[in-house]
Amino acid sequence: MIALAENRYGKSRVRLVQVKRRGDRNDFREWTVEILFTGDFASCFVEGDNRNILPTDTMKNTVYSLARESSQTCLEEFGQELADFFLDHNPQLSSTQVSISEKSWEHLLVEGKPHPTTFVQSSSELQTSETSRARDGASSVWSGLDNLVIMKTAGSEFAGFLKDSLTTLPEAADRLLGTALRARWKYSTMDVSFRTLRKSIRQILLGVFAEHISKSVQHTLYAMGEVVLQQIPEVDEIELNMPNRHCLLVDLSRFGQDNPNEIFVPVDEPHGYIEARIRRQD
Repeated sequence: MIALAENRYGKSRVRLVQVKRRGDRNDFREWTVEILFTGDFASCFVEGDNRNILPTDTMKNTVYSLARESSQTCLEEFGQELADFFLDHNPQLSSTQVSISEKSWEHLLVEGKPHPTTFVQSSSELQTSETSRARDGASSVWSGLDNLVIMKTAGSEFAGFLKDSLTTLPEAADRLLGTALRARWKYSTMDVSFRTLRKSIRQILLGVFAEHISKSVQHTLYAMGEVVLQQIPEVDEIELNMPNRHCLLVDLSRFGQDNPNEIFVPVDEPHGYIEARIRRQD
């Protein structure tokens, strides 16, 4: 017997720029939204019956329409508002998931002061959120960040690792440690200041990365997640992904020069891939 198993559908990469005009000062946001529906869609897949299918183009239009009326200014709150709207207007849904990423735009500094209506994209870092709502009342909010590129030039080593006949990597007591951090964390309650906690968690992650005496990427990754859970009680668990962006020491001896850990070549591929989820234990 053949039967439809898990399925969902939705709209991805709905791009939205919003300008909030506040007198002589503007706020600028750039979001990318993904909506996924789970529900009573078997007849569409199996029989070609579309009566329970809300067009994905309508999902896109809903993002723009709701953004026009919404007073929410952070990813998590707008994600909850959008998820609730879809559940309220679509009885065929059992749950919906809304994921949003935000590019980092800041007011341009002119003569040391933020210009009120001109902006600069400060980095490739993205702020992220994922809101899941179910008709039975179950809900969750994950916040996060992606592609936060960071580098430390001291306080990192890698030694004492397993070696076999194919190992060529030398041990390093002082190496560069660079990564493009991706992090996401789950809140234990919805009654929080998402914007404030996001800022605090980002500061913790960066502070631990900078100060931790690293024996490996794994060692530092765990320390970063551990401190977030120790200091932020509203977070239940955190996922961290830290690709090891290698910088290889250049051998200058053939040119009659030394290289006291100063000249490197960055290597994007291949790179190490390290990830873990750290959670509270009852």
